[in-house]
Amino acid sequence: MKRSDTDDSLATQLDELASADIGGRRPTGVTGKLLLGIAGFWSLFQLWIASPLPYMAGFGVFNSTEARSIHLALAVFLAFMAFPAFRRSPRDRIPLTDWLLALLAAFCAGYIYLFYDQLATRPGSPTTLDVAVALAGLALLLEATRRALGPPLMIVALVFMLYSLAGPYMPGMLAHRGVSWVSLGNHQWLSTQGVFGIALGVSTSFVFLFVLFGSLLEKAGAGNYFIKLAFSVLGHYRGGPAKAAVVGSGMTGLISGSSIANTVTTGTFTIPMMKRVGFSKEQAGAVEVAASVDGQLMPPVMGAAAFLMVEYVGIPYTDVIRHAFLPAMISYISLFYIVHLTAVKAGMQGLQSANPERPLLRKLLGFLTGLLLIMGLSMAVYHGLGWLKPLLGASAGWVIAAGLGVIYVALLGVGSRYPDLEMDDPGAPTMVMPETRSTLMTGLHYILPVVVLVWCLMVERLSPGLSAFWATLFMMVIIVTQKPLLALFRHQDDILASARRGLTDLGEGLVTGARNMTGIGVATAAAGIIVGAVSQTGVGLVFADLIEMLSLGNLMLMLIWTAVLCVILGMGLPTTANYIVVSTLLAPVLVTLGQQNGLIVPLIAIHMFVFYFGLMADATPPVGLAAFAAAAISRGDPIRTGVQAFYFGIRTAVLPFLFIFNTDLLLIDVSLWHGVVIFLIATVAMLIFASATQGWLIVRSRWYENLILVLVAFILFRPGFWMDLFFDPYRTVPPAELAQALEQSAESDNPLRLQIAGEDGVGNPRTFYVLVAVPSGATGEERLENLGLSLMQEGERTLIDMVSYGSQAAELGLDFDQEILTVEAPVDRRRKEWMWLPGGLLLALVVGLQWRRYRRGEPLTGHRTPPGTASSP
Repeated sequence: MKRSDTDDSLATQLDELASADIGGRRPTGVTGKLLLGIAGFWSLFQLWIASPLPYMAGFGVFNSTEARSIHLALAVFLAFMAFPAFRRSPRDRIPLTDWLLALLAAFCAGYIYLFYDQLATRPGSPTTLDVAVALAGLALLLEATRRALGPPLMIVALVFMLYSLAGPYMPGMLAHRGVSWVSLGNHQWLSTQGVFGIALGVSTSFVFLFVLFGSLLEKAGAGNYFIKLAFSVLGHYRGGPAKAAVVGSGMTGLISGSSIANTVTTGTFTIPMMKRVGFSKEQAGAVEVAASVDGQLMPPVMGAAAFLMVEYVGIPYTDVIRHAFLPAMISYISLFYIVHLTAVKAGMQGLQSANPERPLLRKLLGFLTGLLLIMGLSMAVYHGLGWLKPLLGASAGWVIAAGLGVIYVALLGVGSRYPDLEMDDPGAPTMVMPETRSTLMTGLHYILPVVVLVWCLMVERLSPGLSAFWATLFMMVIIVTQKPLLALFRHQDDILASARRGLTDLGEGLVTGARNMTGIGVATAAAGIIVGAVSQTGVGLVFADLIEMLSLGNLMLMLIWTAVLCVILGMGLPTTANYIVVSTLLAPVLVTLGQQNGLIVPLIAIHMFVFYFGLMADATPPVGLAAFAAAAISRGDPIRTGVQAFYFGIRTAVLPFLFIFNTDLLLIDVSLWHGVVIFLIATVAMLIFASATQGWLIVRSRWYENLILVLVAFILFRPGFWMDLFFDPYRTVPPAELAQALEQSAESDNPLRLQIAGEDGVGNPRTFYVLVAVPSGATGEERLENLGLSLMQEGERTLIDMVSYGSQAAELGLDFDQEILTVEAPVDRRRKEWMWLPGGLLLALVVGLQWRRYRRGEPLTGHRTPPGTASSP
């Protein structure tokens, strides 16, 4: 096959992969302009409702339900227009049937907005027209889901709808009383319990603006800048292109909401470069898949899951980011190390560098100087604005905006001294990495909108929607002005033409943002059907019974089965719908069964657990969509690529189990310096685990050394397990002496652990555990009263006589007539971190053994260097 034919085939495959996100239909003429206009209008509408302008102008104010209705109406309209019904359907025109379906679907979705006042007067009493619109809307939504996302999510949603209707006919524990067609339509479409629920609300309020922000940033050239910068810094090291792929995908993942889009965007450049230095087709694709999937773990977007967690867990957005940051960083650093070990084992080298040779010490000094400069500048800005804002009063916003504009223009002026970044051809016969300094300087202004976003979220504590609005607004200014300003700085004559190109880029960015959101908007609505079915039928209890039956009461088996179900349910689903499904079905299951089996962890840890394993489906054969995307680029086998990506991703699969049992990894209730120590130790532990899975530390590891390394990693990750083996963390106290235990535990920061027997919501007996933080009070009786508990004795049984409303006891789920079976009070013992010492000694033993073999002449690499690669440090 000729090279041009091969390139055309690859371009066709990539176009098909991209169309999975934005639609494969490209109509021309008036129809094409209409679609572009509607997509642009959708982006402008979302910017309008997110801004303070409606409240300042006094018109165009929409409540949340009305906004969700308009949001879904535009999403389903574009879904029917942009996504063909079948493979053989025309791509260059829109059939009449699709026009009719699009208009009907938009009407059904917009029905809530059009007749909001009338619907508000008859809640729970729908008319025949209401029910007809609701049922038609559900059917059309399922078809839009099939077109935009493929069959998996549509089938899952349809199964849950049929389950709602066929409840009385279901066997065994699956049976329920069932719902009527009227009740189904009312609950799923006319209320906020189903399609128009929390998930669609998050898509409307937060997700769209972040996706739009990412689209504009990509259109401005930031994606190319991040990739080029990563290659200029890392491309000349061992396996450099793979390391650059990890870093580049991580930076792209900051703004991307799709692992498939991340794979296609960065992989078209990184995968051929990885193959050039010696990675096999499957390895190159797998590295890109692993990096792109991990990009969904990276705050602030996390594939839109971060915003859903705010609603589902009920904690501030900044807390979600704090809890998610450490595991994501550990996962990325360990993937970088795995890539390095793979390159070392294969004897790979890097690509030719354009940077001047510098000693290692000088490089380290330069890095530290830059880091200290950034830290100092950040502190100066933080404290300077803290001093200026009270001084300037109401005009502070305008002054800050002007200062930001000056910085932007200054950075553009610096960047104008260097040539624009062009995407190189990865298939070129020779390849020289770009020079780091010029690459860095060319795109420094791209970092400003990200800084604005993070500042608004973390410092100003604005809502995610408003933060994304200000960052997107700044990004729009950049995309319009950067080209004419660069032309002005370079004394070029085409300033007006550059300005027109900037406006064109803005329009294309707005359209791309809307098209990227079409699938996400439809996905969140379809996932709402599953959420509605769970709330209407109680099917979540069935999943709890199923997992409890499969796990036989074993805590670890319960977690493993939950992880397996998360992977199965997540197969074929986009990240957003994936998280909605697994968090709705399995997070409550894990909470309930965990309480019954003594596993009491914060709710955010449970949601992170199911989110991580839901994401693993993107790389898991046989339907790992990201693996198929990477294989299309590498021309490797998609199943082998998926298997290799899953192998690379073992570290990501281990992390959720670790932070379930050691919530320090989520930075829960830890101080700043303790958090720094946890980060360092956890990173070292994950690197050691990666060495064990790759069978390489200094030289090739023996089997017993791999076992020791796994043991060391476990000790570092969960020192409390080993400390509990030697020193019991609790002492058993008779339930009747709960007040005395509260008094004696006053000086301990650790909570008491109570086992409770009672009944669940439907009257079935159950036992569960709760952790009781010691309340304030001078005596044990006073602390018991502040806890909100009043106890009574019936022989040897200790019963709860009364629970004060709104008290800590009520929040823990304690209630009248429950029995306290056991009370476990914390004991004073050495800190669990002491167990790190024996772990360090075992690591030193392995390092010593391998170093001795290395000194005896065992090679550092497992294979000879592939021909045609450049030498590198």
